[in-house]
Amino acid sequence: MGRYRPPSIPGSKYVTREGFDRLHAELDGLWRVKRPQVTQAVREAAAQGDRSENAEYIYGKKQLREIDARVRFLRGRLKDMTVVDTVPSDASRIFFGAWVTLENSDGDVHHYRIVGPDEINPERGYISMDSPMARTLMKKSEGDDIVVSTPQGEMEWVILRVQYEPFD
Repeated sequence: MGRYRPPSIPGSKYVTREGFDRLHAELDGLWRVKRPQVTQAVREAAAQGDRSENAEYIYGKKQLREIDARVRFLRGRLKDMTVVDTVPSDASRIFFGAWVTLENSDGDVHHYRIVGPDEINPERGYISMDSPMARTLMKKSEGDDIVVSTPQGEMEWVILRVQYEPFD
């Protein structure tokens, strides 16, 4: 089997203001704080002599490669992103950035926010707009029933609430 892997499908280029600011802060922290610290540590390790058996030097160089890769990714990603920070004209329907309250057929209530793929956070209920759940929810309104295909089978949900401000 060869090493060829087909290119992955890029995620959507939309991001909330909060997500954009978080990614920008990560980039700034990597470039202005973390990278200079690691560079200094590599410089100090290199001054100790034989680099081929110097674990601190080898590990530091590996860290620099990882930081540089993440910086390149973030710069490219942030350059092409579209920040969505306005409420749509029809706020009763579900679009990007919406906070949604759903109830499944078992009576369990779940809260989700539809965000870009760079902002996914299951603990906070942030789901990607590219996910099956979010794609099914798009353009629906309160009271609508939806059916989402999951690995466990079809799941039925009722949309209880749609809003564009965080839940209280």
